[in-house]
Amino acid sequence: MPKPSSISPRKMKPLTIRFDHALLFAAQVHREQERKKSGIPYISHLLGVAAIVLDYGGDEDMGIAALLHDAAEDHGGRAMLRAIEQMFGKRVAKIVDGCTDAYGEEGKEKPKWYPRKLRYIRRVRHEDAETRFVSAADKLYNARAILRDVRQHGDSAFGSFAAPKAKVLWYYRSLVREYRAAGVTPLLKPLLDEYDRVVTELEHLALVQAAGEASRNGKLKMKKK
Repeated sequence: MPKPSSISPRKMKPLTIRFDHALLFAAQVHREQERKKSGIPYISHLLGVAAIVLDYGGDEDMGIAALLHDAAEDHGGRAMLRAIEQMFGKRVAKIVDGCTDAYGEEGKEKPKWYPRKLRYIRRVRHEDAETRFVSAADKLYNARAILRDVRQHGDSAFGSFAAPKAKVLWYYRSLVREYRAAGVTPLLKPLLDEYDRVVTELEHLALVQAAGEASRNGKLKMKKK
């Protein structure tokens, strides 16, 4: 007879119509946006982050914040953040604010990649645990997507970023350290451990592929001689 699972089911309240409204609002806000010039509708990212938040034990407000975490950054800046607060409350708006690395105006470019990410790394340690939880869910989704693309396409997967591969890896590893330095709650720990594992695998694969590329280039040079 099989042993019962040692994992106890979590008691979570059913999602309410607020979540439905947030899902529809996110779909409307990001309707014309795609995922890093891939042609993939941006809502796929928002759904993925919300799924991670809910899978790892986040509540409805955190799931709503996951759906809306890029709305103010990409569409409307602080005016959008105020709208989110009016529609979904201060707690959701606080988490969205803590996940936003820059408030650009609609139609204008964001600040340069490196200073923007450096500011966020320095800031995230001071966010509260639930904000870091949603932020880490966002980064876990991204790291998984990068890992998938690197497996399929090698270093060319980093071509969609506004920074070289080394800087991208630095950013994701730095966030692991900052999330941990701020304190690891029981809710955050499983999510953060998974994020750390994916980043480690991505770093390893990037090194292996770089070594393989260097070896191939070396052999080509020898043949030419």
